[in-house]
Amino acid sequence: MSAPNQPLKIVDARGLLCPLPVIRTQERIKQLTPGTILKVLATDPGSLEDIPAWCRVHGHTVLETRHEHHDIQLVIRVSG
Repeated sequence: MSAPNQPLKIVDARGLLCPLPVIRTQERIKQLTPGTILKVLATDPGSLEDIPAWCRVHGHTVLETRHEHHDIQLVIRVSG
């Protein structure tokens, strides 16, 4: 059984530059049901602002953001 807020799906956008991490996130979210937790992995520093901004516009919730060295992780709850 998964723990609450444990990512169930992953988008690996490492090595991609803007706007591709946002586009990959958008494409994956379209395939998911509301309430699904999505973990996005990225290396483009712009993802730290771009993905949360896209989520706000579309009603999704960023639950967690981590940035260590060049690695970025965002955990998103998909809205309905």
